[in-house]
Amino acid sequence: MDPATARMRLESLLDELDRSIGVLKEPDSYDADRAQAVIDVAYEHRVAVLAALRRLDDGAYGRCVDCGDLVPEGRLEVRPEAARCVQCQSKRERRR
Repeated sequence: MDPATARMRLESLLDELDRSIGVLKEPDSYDADRAQAVIDVAYEHRVAVLAALRRLDDGAYGRCVDCGDLVPEGRLEVRPEAARCVQCQSKRERRR
């Protein structure tokens, strides 16, 4: 994915997350515990998007943060904030 497209998608994703977090923080939210759980996940996703934007600025976007190999284009299309190739992400998830 070219850097301009990646930046546009990441910034759009960041805007969507910020809007969702704002709505969930409103006092009229449905269930406070449920809303907080969704907010926590949205904040984690937001951190991943900001990290991807930093990698883009540093010229490291599209490279796996663990092994340094290229992250497949298809993976970046689906998850533009992806920091790891599929193999390294699978290893990470198995360790959890």
